[in-house]
Amino acid sequence: MIRGKVPMKTKKNNLTKIREEMMISKSELARRAGVSPITIDRIENGMECRVDTKRKIILALGLKLSDRDKVFGSERAEEEEPQDDGENLNK
Repeated sequence: MIRGKVPMKTKKNNLTKIREEMMISKSELARRAGVSPITIDRIENGMECRVDTKRKIILALGLKLSDRDKVFGSERAEEEEPQDDGENLNK
């Protein structure tokens, strides 16, 4: 680990898949959502973001706020997902 760097948590999401299905570029989605293209890239790579940013992206995709789990996954599912401790690799 590089000194001074804090490892970032990553979360799976469907943003890239949905954006590409809608044939929208990262830059266009960022423009519509009022965020930077770097923010979109970071989120698509699994970095966490604020609830307000999620709201902006969902609306920019033309979706309802109730579709949040379709785009960003369920918070509950993330908590319940079992952690792989590497023990199953040798089986």
